[in-house]
Amino acid sequence: MSARATLAALPTMLRVRFAETLAWRAELLVWVLAYTMPLIMLALWSAVAREAPVGRFGEQEFRAYFLATLVIRMLVASWVVWEMNFEIRQGVVVTRLLRPVHPLVSYAAQQAAAVPMRIVLAAPIAIAAVAWIGTGAFTDDWRQLAILPLTLLGAWLLTFAVMAMIGSLAFHWESALGLFDVWLGLYTVFSGYVMPIELFPPALRAVADWLPFRGMLSLPVEATLGLATWEETLAALAVQWAWVALFSVAAVLTWRSGVRRYSAFGG
Repeated sequence: MSARATLAALPTMLRVRFAETLAWRAELLVWVLAYTMPLIMLALWSAVAREAPVGRFGEQEFRAYFLATLVIRMLVASWVVWEMNFEIRQGVVVTRLLRPVHPLVSYAAQQAAAVPMRIVLAAPIAIAAVAWIGTGAFTDDWRQLAILPLTLLGAWLLTFAVMAMIGSLAFHWESALGLFDVWLGLYTVFSGYVMPIELFPPALRAVADWLPFRGMLSLPVEATLGLATWEETLAALAVQWAWVALFSVAAVLTWRSGVRRYSAFGG
């Protein structure tokens, strides 16, 4: 299918996938409730900051940070790696291969269709956070706010591309999810999920700034709260989108390689 035909089919695909999301809203709620680690870290770091601030983070700053982390994590998360692994292992992926739309586009549409429901679930948390903390904890730099949607899109695309690449390895490996578990462990540490990246030792912080994990979560949080200067945000945005491009190409190439192997073995 041509790129023009794919774009023409996208609205219909998104509507269908959104209807499926509504039908499986209870399952989506379970997925969302699984992202509660920031609430645990909020309680932990707030207790630490009660004794003395950690860097520039006091209790109020930690509350803002981890509530922003919770909301943004809900918006940019994906579960496609588990779906791909299941469909490839069970042979269900054949139905996607027979459709005119590229399977990766189909997977992306399915994941994107869940975003409106995620927004509905995240909105009350965001409103409650602003009411609790106040607007002073959030950036008042219009440039940071203007660029926030781009950082969120980049985080979503990067998360999807990484998962699609690892999911495609299920054509080759029995332990693709094992590799993802390793990736998830690194993500938990280096994305700012359990502590702000700026609290890392300087040498480790310098490494974290260039890894893809910051762009998957910490960058949108930093833009929301104004934790980085405008120049630092732009530099991080460039790194984020470079990783988006790299992993998108890697996902497509891994998928093609997997499909060739799958077809060669009579899949």
